Amino acid sequence: MEVVISIAIGILAGSGVWLLLRPRTFQVLIGLSLLSYAINLFIFSVGSLAIDKEPIVLPGLAPTLDSYTDPLPQSLVLTAIVIGFATTALFLVVLLALRGLSGGDHVDGREEQP
Repeated sequence: MEVVISIAIGILAGSGVWLLLRPRTFQVLIGLSLLSYAINLFIFSVGSLAIDKEPIVLPGLAPTLDSYTDPLPQSLVLTAIVIGFATTALFLVVLLALRGLSGGDHVDGREEQP
């Protein structure tokens, strides 16, 4: 399972960086989103990849490292998802305003060639 998560993080991060280097602002926005997904998946996987384990310690069980999954990375990822969604919405509004004012969506401000 660790290999699958590692490959998924690598593909998301590589695709995000590739899209960040594109000249269009919408592609940059999607690249930032993919990079944030890769980082969220990485933080989530740091908490321990456990299948069929409780996220908290149950009453009556002795708390050991093998008996539960750390809930802190889960809460950090949930917070990062909310902040990322708000940032993406703000960036999308700025992108639409820029396109309305300049008539194009290039990052460097160049005019589109026919």
